[in-house]
Amino acid sequence: MLLCAALGIAACGSEQDITPAESPSFPAGFPEPIYSYRNNPVTEEGFELGRALFYDPILSKDGSVSCGSCHRQEAAFADPGSPVTQGVGGKEGSRNTPALANLRWSRAFFWDGGGNHLELVPLAPITNPLEMGENLSSVIRKLNRDPEYVQAFRKAFQHRDTVNSQQLFRALAQFMGELVSAGSPYDQFQNGKAEALTPEQKKGLVVFKGKCGTCHQPGLFTDHSFRNNGLDADTPQDTGRHLVTESPTDVGRFKVPSLRNVALTSPYMHDGRFGTLQQVLEHYDTGVRRSATLDPALDGPTPGIQLSQAEKRQLLAFLQSLTDQSFIGNKRFAAPRP
Repeated sequence: MLLCAALGIAACGSEQDITPAESPSFPAGFPEPIYSYRNNPVTEEGFELGRALFYDPILSKDGSVSCGSCHRQEAAFADPGSPVTQGVGGKEGSRNTPALANLRWSRAFFWDGGGNHLELVPLAPITNPLEMGENLSSVIRKLNRDPEYVQAFRKAFQHRDTVNSQQLFRALAQFMGELVSAGSPYDQFQNGKAEALTPEQKKGLVVFKGKCGTCHQPGLFTDHSFRNNGLDADTPQDTGRHLVTESPTDVGRFKVPSLRNVALTSPYMHDGRFGTLQQVLEHYDTGVRRSATLDPALDGPTPGIQLSQAEKRQLLAFLQSLTDQSFIGNKRFAAPRP
């Protein structure tokens, strides 16, 4: 609450912010979004300002890293091939870069849920010394020294004052909030186009609903929960949700990621330990390790989710159907031309 007040964000995390949004339409099959545009209505000027900021390394300490450096559109705004984040000066973070899509439907952000408001999401990477390594006051000074940005902020927010942090984060939220992915072959199938999925993918959908759908609920393909999926038997160096709650029951629990565009977002898991989806399926089949906080859904006589070779092939085929070419190819989300 103190941080939100300092940034000028009213009632952060309050009922006001999590009530369903009075906003433009959202995809069929999606619940009403959590983040409301009521206090931050999307305008073309605000969206374009947010897009420019997202791709501008001015937000980093040495001008070398932007949000778009790690969140690349062709990889569904993940960082393909990098197990962990790559920051200023070549520094490596400790976690894999999450994909960005359908953020307005999240109540908590990051692998440990350490953020609970879309407008505050950029603050963590901007100030993390292993990522962008900057401080907020310095960012605001740089923006106020740039005549083009000053003019853009004035157009977006209809003010004559200096640029401030609330405007910065609201502009970024307008851009990030519009990163909606709902045009995959799976979505086309759900909308009545039976031929959008191959016979193998349709079989995979049946397997998926029976064996994966509890955590990765179709629609958003996540239930937004935090779970221990059996990566480590002993207490891991990164204790996940426990770092936020300090509860022993949260050791080893991480946020269930959405599987939309998952075929594009390798490597996988919070630490990027698996390079392929095949390896992920092998983990759930034979690699789940018991610990005190292992999710009950995985803790049977034989831990994990037993999968036949046919089911693995069908699941891999189905997961390909979650790739949304219209999303990764949308020029509106691409870096602005110089």
